[in-house]
Amino acid sequence: MKVKKKISTFDTSDTGPRAVGRRLREVRGFDMSQEEFAAKLGISQSQLSKYERGLIAPPANVLASLKTKFGVSIDWLLTGKK
Repeated sequence: MKVKKKISTFDTSDTGPRAVGRRLREVRGFDMSQEEFAAKLGISQSQLSKYERGLIAPPANVLASLKTKFGVSIDWLLTGKK
């Protein structure tokens, strides 16, 4: 009997979508709701939720909005390095 290896979907890298999502959540902080933050970025709350959970990575226009509106380094968002 062959045993199938279970492939982990846990992202341990510092550059994958989950890591980017964690940093995005850090930028939002605890004093702003997803709805408020999404409105400032010009996206829907459900889209922001997907980014924060690491289901998908934010596109360039969202990264540019984060840089412009919140003064966040795109390098830091993508790699965790300043």
